[in-house]
Amino acid sequence: MWLINLFKKKPNKMKKFLIVGLGNIGEDYFGTRHNIGFEILDNLIDDHDGVFKIARYASKSTFKYKGRCFICIKPNTYMNLSGKAVKYWIQKENIDLKNILIVTDDLNIPFCQLRLRSKGSSGGHNGLKNIEDVISTSSYSRLRFGIGNKQRKSQIDFVLGKWLKSEKIILKDYISQSCQIILSFGTEGIQNTMNNFNNKL
Repeated sequence: MWLINLFKKKPNKMKKFLIVGLGNIGEDYFGTRHNIGFEILDNLIDDHDGVFKIARYASKSTFKYKGRCFICIKPNTYMNLSGKAVKYWIQKENIDLKNILIVTDDLNIPFCQLRLRSKGSSGGHNGLKNIEDVISTSSYSRLRFGIGNKQRKSQIDFVLGKWLKSEKIILKDYISQSCQIILSFGTEGIQNTMNNFNNKL
C-alpha cells in the first residue's frame, strides 16, 4: 500500500491570481481613456496567445506563467457596477484577497504615470468605489494608470474621450510596462513588485 501512496500524484495547488481590468463595454467606449484597464488586459492576453470569452458578468481569459495561473476578467456590468463581477469570480475561483489586482485609469495621476498599491481609497473612481462597497474592503491591490486632465475638460467628457494622436505614440510602451507589472505581481508578490517598479515609474 505504501508503494501506491508513494507514486500517487499530488493534487495541483497552482497559485491563482485574479486580474481585473476596469472599463465599459460597447463600441462607443472602445479606445477611451476610461477603458485603459480593458486595453492593458487585451495586450496581456495577446502576449500569451489567449482570447477572451464571454462568461458570467465578464469576459474571461486564463493563462499560466511561471507556475502561476492568471485569471483575467473584463467586467461586462459597466464601470459603476464592477464589484458584482469581482465578487463573483473571487468566490467562483476561490481567490485569496492578496492575489487580486485591479487595473484602472486614474484622472488624478499625470498621463502615463503608473502607481501600484496594495490598498487605498477609491480616489473618487466609481469602479473602485463599487468594488470596495461590494467586497466590503479596500485592502486589495490596484494598478492605477494615469490619464491626467491637462485639457481641463469636464471629468465625464475627458475620461470618456478618445486618446489623442500624440498620446497614442507613447501609450504602447506604458501598456507593455503595465503587463510586466501584472506578471511580476503574480510571480514576485506585491511588495517586491512595488519596490522594483514604483521607484522607476
